[in-house]
Amino acid sequence: MNLAVDFCGVTLKNPITVASGTFGFGHEYGQFFNPSALGGISVKGLTPTERPGNPAPRIAETPSGMLNCVGLQNPGIDRFISEQIPYLRQFDTAIIANVSGNTVEEYCGMVEKISDADVDLIEMNISCPNVKCGGMAFGTQPRMVDEVVSAAKKYAKKPLIVKLSPNVTDIAEIARAAVGAGADALSLINTILGMRIDTETRRPVLSNTMGGLSGPAVLPVAVRMVYQVRQAVKVPILGMGGISSGRDVVEMMLAGADAVSIGAALFRDPLCPVKALAELKSYLNVHHIENASALSGGVLL
Repeated sequence: MNLAVDFCGVTLKNPITVASGTFGFGHEYGQFFNPSALGGISVKGLTPTERPGNPAPRIAETPSGMLNCVGLQNPGIDRFISEQIPYLRQFDTAIIANVSGNTVEEYCGMVEKISDADVDLIEMNISCPNVKCGGMAFGTQPRMVDEVVSAAKKYAKKPLIVKLSPNVTDIAEIARAAVGAGADALSLINTILGMRIDTETRRPVLSNTMGGLSGPAVLPVAVRMVYQVRQAVKVPILGMGGISSGRDVVEMMLAGADAVSIGAALFRDPLCPVKALAELKSYLNVHHIENASALSGGVLL
């Protein structure tokens, strides 16, 4: 049985990675399992300088999921390069550096700097607000997607994955814009914008009023969007959104993902990725599938 998948020329030992913002830099989860078991680690979202994130409360449970408005709390790209990469390199797994910015210039600078660091792939989060366009997220309009991706691609020396926002009318249109601008791969979905209100206080449960919804509740939306994007473009896809089991991994790959990321499920069960990997192996064995990559896009219509 061959679990390895090729993702933009980078060999992942298996198709299971962990999603940015849910695994930190791996320190917390090392007490539960060896991160070398993973195909890759997408690290905490990085910004040009250190960010403390939003004030509490910034996480809230919802039916079959969670809301968060953590706000990209991170030590900044320079400290990540000097302090976290050496730690992560002790594990036999790919490093996916997730970068964010509030202007095109910030994205370009981030991609240029991380390209010279010892990472395997760059994941560019375009769900961030464009401060020069009234705060509208870069990833919500094809024109803005083209502008930021084409500019950042010029500085990318490693494969560039563009992480798409699901908070759009036509995800396929956004995907085509990203690929047309030079994206080597796509990752989706990011969290879905949501909100809850405390009926006793009549106040939003999150300090930022709204936040990103993740967890099992979003899986059907994620599967649908990955399927639509696979029909629209031919680049590799890193599928995510609500995955919590090996069967979810298989479903996401059948929809069109080449590899997957597990995120919110880690908070409920830190061992979720290794359990999902075991379940994936069992599925491949039962169905006499020799190569995990054969699952990608295998849905029967």
